[in-house]
Amino acid sequence: MKKTHFLVSMLALAFFSSCRSGDENDNENLRDQEVHAKTVNVTNHDGRPFSTGNGSAVGKFVSGPGGGVLMQGFYWDVPEGGNWWTTVKDKLTAWSDSGISAVWLPPASKAQNGAYSMGYDPTDYYDFGNFNQNGSVETRFGSRTELEALITKAHAENMQVYADIVINHNSGGQSQANPFTGTNTWTDFSGIASGKFQRSYNDFYKNSYGNNDEGAFGGFPDLCHANPYVQDWLWGRDDSVGKYYKNVMKFDGWRFDYVKGFGPWVVNSWNSNVGGFSIGELWDSNVNTLEWWANNANSSVFDFAAYYKMDEAFDNGNLNVLNDDMMWKRNPYKAVTFVANHDTDIINNKMPAYAYILTHEGYPTIFYRDYEEWLNKERLNNLIWIHNNKATGTTSILYTDNDEYIARRNGYNGNPGLVVYINNSSSWQERWVETNWSSQQIKDFTGNSGWYPTTQGDKWVKIQAPPNSYSIWSLNQ
Repeated sequence: MKKTHFLVSMLALAFFSSCRSGDENDNENLRDQEVHAKTVNVTNHDGRPFSTGNGSAVGKFVSGPGGGVLMQGFYWDVPEGGNWWTTVKDKLTAWSDSGISAVWLPPASKAQNGAYSMGYDPTDYYDFGNFNQNGSVETRFGSRTELEALITKAHAENMQVYADIVINHNSGGQSQANPFTGTNTWTDFSGIASGKFQRSYNDFYKNSYGNNDEGAFGGFPDLCHANPYVQDWLWGRDDSVGKYYKNVMKFDGWRFDYVKGFGPWVVNSWNSNVGGFSIGELWDSNVNTLEWWANNANSSVFDFAAYYKMDEAFDNGNLNVLNDDMMWKRNPYKAVTFVANHDTDIINNKMPAYAYILTHEGYPTIFYRDYEEWLNKERLNNLIWIHNNKATGTTSILYTDNDEYIARRNGYNGNPGLVVYINNSSSWQERWVETNWSSQQIKDFTGNSGWYPTTQGDKWVKIQAPPNSYSIWSLNQ
């Protein structure tokens, strides 16, 4: 009798063990087999979200728990005709409603090519489309009145506005004899219509301050920041370029063009004297260089290291490179991430790239044409919502191979964080992962998966991701 009971008990136990939770057995097997999939913490900070400060009015700008999202509000060769400021203004309400908290505008002042210029050949920093010079009154983008209406509207929508600042070089000056070169140079800006920041040959290299600085661009006259007169007009005096843009035009921050052309101390001095949020365009994939510049400039910097790694990962089928070093891992509070911009657009497989930057640390940027023309706006809005509401805390990478990447945001200040699963393969994939949540139901906030799994007591759970796509999981609340 005892023997019979023992056999029955053993059979029942075996049956129960085989059926008790296939998932739990899978979990144990996977943990045994996938020892290489150990959690790797890639950031170490206090968890707070990326902050751009309060702009020109304290308390005006509001971001969600995940921080803000930046819209690049232009692309190269936007339509001519002076309508661009109005085009952007008319989109601000929808952008704000979608969760975008700031817009970056193209160079706003009159440039050498007047109504045809994209603004990167600046002549008169104080002509915003209100002086008749260089062949037009309006800039390519419109009038000063239209620009001011755009900025006012953005602020009413709780959005910041960043000016693209080109201070490496100028263009559109008149010819003058230059004793430092022994030739004539196009460095006479004494006749600019605004009458502000008039320049001559001694305000450009080579001059009495030296032969050159860190770099020149395209043969344009290279502005000499070592000259105290130039410093005073750029950021020192009350009506300097920086202070005029901030206090009169009401810009909230700056995107500095071609910062390889001058020392980081220039941006540092501007920021110290003018204030506002600051991003530098340092086109370099070396993380050490990006970090060095950001620290010395006291500025954020575009994360070109992440940009090129995303191209390798998502276009060339090697998601393992997402383990590599990037600026957002070094210092998430000085990294501005992006998938494309007006100068470079090499990533073809863009949606997983946007899923990557909108679930990880840094300040993610949306490219105008991706949002308004080329990609699925509804899916981008979903990612923006996830970023603003769920992408909190430090980052831990849970698993990578050529086709799969899984990472966890660890949450902050009561916000649960998330788990993102990017799948570059042509079939559905499933993985057991360790979450921060014990015995709680989770869901995929993208809607790509219909699963509603419950995490185990030890916080492990099985999740899935669709082919050539992604899923993003958090507590079902």
